[in-house]
Amino acid sequence: MTADVWLPIPPEDIEGLPEGPNYRFWNGAEDFPADPAECAFYVVPYMKPPALGQRPLPEMTSVQVVQTLSAGIDHVEPALKYLPPGVRLCNARGVHEASTGELTLTLILASLRGIPDFVRAQDKGEWLGGFRPALADKSVLIVGYGSIGAAIEDRLAPFELARVARVARSERTTARGPVHPLTELPALLPEADVVILSTPLTDATRHLVNADFLACMKDGALLVNVARGAVIDTKALLAELEAGRITAALDVTDPEPLPREHPLWRAPGVLISPHVGGPTSAFLPRAKRLLVDQLSRYVNREPLRNVILTTGA
Repeated sequence: MTADVWLPIPPEDIEGLPEGPNYRFWNGAEDFPADPAECAFYVVPYMKPPALGQRPLPEMTSVQVVQTLSAGIDHVEPALKYLPPGVRLCNARGVHEASTGELTLTLILASLRGIPDFVRAQDKGEWLGGFRPALADKSVLIVGYGSIGAAIEDRLAPFELARVARVARSERTTARGPVHPLTELPALLPEADVVILSTPLTDATRHLVNADFLACMKDGALLVNVARGAVIDTKALLAELEAGRITAALDVTDPEPLPREHPLWRAPGVLISPHVGGPTSAFLPRAKRLLVDQLSRYVNREPLRNVILTTGA
């Protein structure tokens, strides 16, 4: 095999890559490393603007596989129309579960226990005591129960929760319990103390969290978003935050990055982290393992993992 493979990680830094392909390093530089028309396997640069990752796709007339290093694929979907039929789009299932699960738990605990208030008080030398909500005995609703949603529940398990409810696009049963369809959200939301969003961004989930969704949440509930910013209608969320009825912890926002003067920064009861669910020390080892496995499968003509869609199908 002499096809080109474009990698956003220098190939010499990835131990175990199969022999055969011509490995080209490209992480978004202005100049392409080779002719895009000769690329057969394209790994999209990670944590780059969507337009940058999409830029070579119209010229990749021979590409067979597009591999993201993110769990979501919404940042490349607009350019798939330029690709020939039969191209497999694969995501990074297995790479981000640990980091995103950790951050989700961090955001929940920090919000409930008032950690941002303590940090501000420390800056002023103030001893800020008093009772705070605990995660123990709370009811949690996970909206989006793929591998990341399941990893979040794994990390919630030791916290003596009263209940965990799970919602996904399709109804099913797991070892931990039933997964409810999205249509049951109006009945589940009023019971949840913490609502976690870990769903992919699709046409069905864009602004899923709108005024009606938020109105179903109980007073004092915490909304946590580790999915995509556009899953939430920001204007509707702002109205609820400013009324003081609910609180929120957001790793993703719409727009993103959040402009300096955006009112969400100053809304009461909100904790914002700058989309850091995935980029941790856990990322590179898992990303490299995924790429070695996928490329070994590709070279040996074995079925690929994590195929989300095939163009023209």
